[in-house]
Amino acid sequence: MTALDLHLTHLAHNLSVIRAKLKVDTRIIGVVKANAYGQGVVPIAKKLVDEGVTYLAVAYVSEGIELRAAGIRCRIMVFYPQPENFSALLHHCLEPALYSPSVWTQFSKIVQQNHIPDYPVHVKFNTGLNRIGFAPEDVNWLLEQQQNTSLEIVSIYSHLAASEESKPHSPTRLQWKQFEKIKAPLAAAYPKAWFHLLNTSGVFNYPEWQMDAVRVGIGLYGYANHPEWDCQLKSVAALRATIIQIHPLEKGDFVGYNHAWQAPKKGLVACLPIGHADGIGRQFGHGKGSVWIHGQQAPIVGNVCMDMLMVDVTHIDCQPGDPVIFFNADHSLIEWAQTANTIPYELLTGLSNRIPRQIHS
Repeated sequence: MTALDLHLTHLAHNLSVIRAKLKVDTRIIGVVKANAYGQGVVPIAKKLVDEGVTYLAVAYVSEGIELRAAGIRCRIMVFYPQPENFSALLHHCLEPALYSPSVWTQFSKIVQQNHIPDYPVHVKFNTGLNRIGFAPEDVNWLLEQQQNTSLEIVSIYSHLAASEESKPHSPTRLQWKQFEKIKAPLAAAYPKAWFHLLNTSGVFNYPEWQMDAVRVGIGLYGYANHPEWDCQLKSVAALRATIIQIHPLEKGDFVGYNHAWQAPKKGLVACLPIGHADGIGRQFGHGKGSVWIHGQQAPIVGNVCMDMLMVDVTHIDCQPGDPVIFFNADHSLIEWAQTANTIPYELLTGLSNRIPRQIHS
């Protein structure tokens, strides 16, 4: 069968590696957006809570609702809340990251209409990533809200654009300086608020900037965007399949759509029940990607189909039902991603829910 194996002991290991780089009182926000980076949000989130993580973070309100429906009651931060979902956010006790005066005003109005005092929110500043966030010059506007709001600022944060780049890296240092400038007046005005700047790569590269909290996503799942850091972590996910049929080929036979591959000699092609609908993109076809069968590499031949792909097994002694490895602890997802000119983030989050998740605790 095709399956994504999730090794929760590896998740716990990665969390311990990250904790070892932090001060005892530094909070860890466990980022489980995008189905826990494609792996399976409910078992991942429950394991993080069991391991003592008290704050989780998702991208959108619907993801937070899914966690609540699964019985997860810890505090949940929503990075990119949208006004049309504010009522649902309140109903499920989620905490929005507000990122502009307009969004602040709209959310504050809904909170007041519901007569909720001191609703917890987070404030996001743009310091150079130029994605979303309050502008640095909005600091004075936020200070003016202090005496006339029903919102309680829990944390104030920003996001580094290139935290994995080798030091010294002047654009990253400029972002840090900008955030320090923002922090000074807001820390005085909101003394209970905590501040955070670092993501996974930042924890490894700039532990001196950890402040009150860090937001850790990809590192929990075994990757930190640098070979020296990656080797300290363990991959949580492993993708496997089985051979479902093997065809004999004569020299010159074609394989797959559009006759995209032609056998250069007499051989064998194996069919695997996984395709681009499952997240194995067409960019892996034509020999760019390969899988492992009995310790040997088998190149993907022709075009990857929606539900299937074919591999050349002329040189491998195998049969239907034999296991096939795409990536695991011994066969790096990082290297596999590089063959298709992409990154682990994209491959993991692209794995569809059609692939069963097998939990190993």
